[in-house]
Amino acid sequence: MAGGGAAPRRRPLTLAEVEPGSENERLGVARDSMLRNPLILKAELGKPQRNCYTLPGFDFSYGLYVHRTDGGVPEAIGHWNTVKPRTALVQKMPRDFITMNCGALKAGYTTAHEFNLYYKAKDIRRKDDEYSRFKRCPPKVPADLTYGITARPCTPFFDLLQHKYKELWMEQQRALTAAQRVEKKKKDQVRETRTTFLRKHPLPAKEESFWHLPHLEKVGPHLSTFPDRDARKKAFSASH
Repeated sequence: MAGGGAAPRRRPLTLAEVEPGSENERLGVARDSMLRNPLILKAELGKPQRNCYTLPGFDFSYGLYVHRTDGGVPEAIGHWNTVKPRTALVQKMPRDFITMNCGALKAGYTTAHEFNLYYKAKDIRRKDDEYSRFKRCPPKVPADLTYGITARPCTPFFDLLQHKYKELWMEQQRALTAAQRVEKKKKDQVRETRTTFLRKHPLPAKEESFWHLPHLEKVGPHLSTFPDRDARKKAFSASH
């Protein structure tokens, strides 16, 4: 193709144009729909690609025809459709309460009812020049404000080449998987009962003692054969 540009697509292929031995030759039953399917239609060698959409006949006129207003050249020359200028909408200015309040005070009105009656009687509006956007005070902005769009940060090529973002994502996924496993283990863990607790931590064995009659326990001596306490202590010290 000359010039290096892509040639426009040609009209759809028909069965009458299919030659024997060509790329789109069909054996057996052949239908026109086979040549209008872009998945089935094969590209022709050395020719631009065909358009698979069905187009109207050669006598079809493209465009929109309006029967009432489209009269051709005579209609365009004889009747010029001009656009009427729009009338500027008069903007209703807000009330000038400062001027009306001063006038009401000079007239001797003091109550709110008298002020409302004065507003209805003398409806004073602000002037267009006073309410103009050009005479408004500019907005207060900080001194170190930078106008415009902030500069885009530099692309971290070293991080991209070292697959740093992949490693960060993998670490996040590992941490998330570990947290999910811990949470699942907590949910699957069976709550301990007294029986399971005693199996892990059994109580100490209680020492058995022989049974004695209660009236024979802690009975003091009824006879003392020693003459005095010193003799008794001396006898016990000698035996022990």
